[in-house]
Amino acid sequence: MTLVLAMFACVAAPAAAQNYVVIETIVEEWVVEEWVEVGASRATPFHAAPAMPEAVASYGAFRVLDDRTAALVGVTGTASPANFAAMLEDYPHLSTLRLVECPGTDDDVANLELGRMIRGAGIATHVPAGGSVRSGAVELFLSGASRSVDDGAEFAVHSWMDDLGREADDYAANAPIHAEYVGFYQEMGFSAEDARAFYDMTNSVPHDSARWLTAQDMRGWIGQGDEAAGADAAVQVPNVAAPRIAYLDLGAPTF
Repeated sequence: MTLVLAMFACVAAPAAAQNYVVIETIVEEWVVEEWVEVGASRATPFHAAPAMPEAVASYGAFRVLDDRTAALVGVTGTASPANFAAMLEDYPHLSTLRLVECPGTDDDVANLELGRMIRGAGIATHVPAGGSVRSGAVELFLSGASRSVDDGAEFAVHSWMDDLGREADDYAANAPIHAEYVGFYQEMGFSAEDARAFYDMTNSVPHDSARWLTAQDMRGWIGQGDEAAGADAAVQVPNVAAPRIAYLDLGAPTF
């Protein structure tokens, strides 16, 4: 049975981000043959994005700012790898992807494929001051050939949930599903030990809550900070109901 994982973007935010507004949340369900897949919202609460230059071209959630720079603003999905490929074909000299307002993904298979494409293209990822990278978008940040974060950026992670309501902690430590994420982090340059530690950190709060990380916290995880990120450094958000952003079909044969 295809395993459906859900990651959630949280309504609550750190104290510095209380001016964010919610646009809307949509929940859909569908049935495909004998599988039941519960698609979470296609639009999580969007934050007020920092100002950036006017785009010269758009490809789904991608915005081309100039010949060398693109931005990601919005949710990634099934079409995102194709959008990314089309953007690179038209702008082959792109070298930096700025993650500006990134709530997550509604198709995790496509999202991890996109991450591998970003790494394969040798593109750097950067989160500017005021940028927000949440849920599945964290994997896209980690996909950069080089990665950088300005002070004032934020990240949010939280546990996935499958279509039966089970979260990461409900599976045995050696369950194959865990290896999909841990393996991806290793592909992105983490040691086996650090990949598992990062994965465990992302699942350290329930699916309906969030663990918020500062720029310095994330620098610790990617080896660019003065201090290692850990439980004491992250801002914990209370366990509150949250609009959902989906991690779909993890474990599908495309891996």
